[in-house]
Amino acid sequence: MCGRFTQQRPTSEIASIFGADDLADDPGERYNVAPTDEAAVVVQRNDRRAVVRYRWGLVPSWATDPRAGSRAFNARAESLATSPLFRDPFRRRRCLVPVDGFYEWRRDGGTRQPVWIHDPSGGPLALAGLWTGRQDPETGEWHRTFTIVTTRPNDFMAAIHDRMPVVIAADAWARWLDPAPADPGELRALLEPREDVSLEARTVSLLVNNVRNDGPGLIEAAPEGGARPTTTEPPAQS
Repeated sequence: MCGRFTQQRPTSEIASIFGADDLADDPGERYNVAPTDEAAVVVQRNDRRAVVRYRWGLVPSWATDPRAGSRAFNARAESLATSPLFRDPFRRRRCLVPVDGFYEWRRDGGTRQPVWIHDPSGGPLALAGLWTGRQDPETGEWHRTFTIVTTRPNDFMAAIHDRMPVVIAADAWARWLDPAPADPGELRALLEPREDVSLEARTVSLLVNNVRNDGPGLIEAAPEGGARPTTTEPPAQS
């Protein structure tokens, strides 16, 4: 599962990293992005790649209640091709969700202890996403929403949670973003958990548990019990 993440970089920097136009103009500094919040995503439309702001939680065009998005903030990779909710966005409306890290929770006695998972080098993680648009039947306004794709955990994440977001490698960004309709089989390999991604998990403050809390203090090491950092590095190339 992926239910919270951080976007600390301004969208101008995200645009530079992903070779995109910055249409969001957002300063970043967001440390507790939650479902139903707007967030920066990278999309490809014909020959133009752009950073835009969409709402987190997929609401399909045929939904009668826009609140459905609060339940569709994740999409299971195993059922994307068959799910009535996700199969069409999977074929033609894929996006990348650039995050500086994401949160998971593990049991520590009777407490759900948050950990912040990130690239120890400081680089962004490009999470696989799907997006769609829905026109408000009363106002005619278009609302665009997204979801984050999750898969089985890799060896590192298995010690923390039984799911993890799909992380797309830089050399596969263009393939994932391509808006041309795709056969699900062509994309299946991109949805597998990657062992070649560097991750570090840092135990952080319980303040993360409240979505109203924000700020850089949320990703600092928890003062009690130490940071308990755990790191994995990609396997050496043979």
